[in-house]
Amino acid sequence: MAVAVRVIPCLDVADGRVVKGVNFRDLRDAGNPVELARMYYEQGADEVTFLDVTATVEGRATMYDVVQSAAEQIFIPLTVGGGVREPDDVSRLLAHGADKVGVNSAALARPQLIDDIARRFGSQVLVLSLDIKRRGDGWIVTTHGGRTETAHDALDWAREVMERGAGELLINSIDADGTKQGFDLELVSAISAFATVPVIASGGAGAVEHFAPAIEAGADAVLAASVFHNRELTVGDVKASLRDHGLVIR
Repeated sequence: MAVAVRVIPCLDVADGRVVKGVNFRDLRDAGNPVELARMYYEQGADEVTFLDVTATVEGRATMYDVVQSAAEQIFIPLTVGGGVREPDDVSRLLAHGADKVGVNSAALARPQLIDDIARRFGSQVLVLSLDIKRRGDGWIVTTHGGRTETAHDALDWAREVMERGAGELLINSIDADGTKQGFDLELVSAISAFATVPVIASGGAGAVEHFAPAIEAGADAVLAASVFHNRELTVGDVKASLRDHGLVIR
């Protein structure tokens, strides 16, 4: 039986508010994260992701309050990323109501963190986020919204994080992000071909017809932000399109 496709709105949160911008620049207010999360839940979202883009000590404390408030109002999995550097950060987020935790930069700096989180909490808690940029005939991993390039080959890094215990891969195409021209299907296909855990496609969604091809390329879930925040599409619109393509949705 086919696994049901998940549709996941993503909210960038700074100082307790949802923000919109390009590569974390020129941020502008987009609303209350708890209210938006509840709206997406009511639209039929399968999960919601919060990304803390100002993960300072003060911002993190604010984020715990946001997570707890959201968890009390939405009854679907809640993933929180941004500023997670130690297993104790994961523990605190889970205690405040998060179901899964996203890790990116800290895992690149110290890959052992992946092993530590998976061993302590289980792989199902750990979403490994990869911000990927094309380089020559392949792809590399980046940090800081694509502005800082690393020496990691994206496919090699994806294999390593799975071996270390990541439970899901969030594949964000920096090249496609913000273009609204569709997901990077070649990238999604390349990683899905060997992935042993669910793959979430992110970056580039701009129209309802962009979502089904990402699933057909091998993704298990699709994630988007601005098309939902700008009210260009609802979660229901996306699910209807997926259903029209013969895909199984929740």
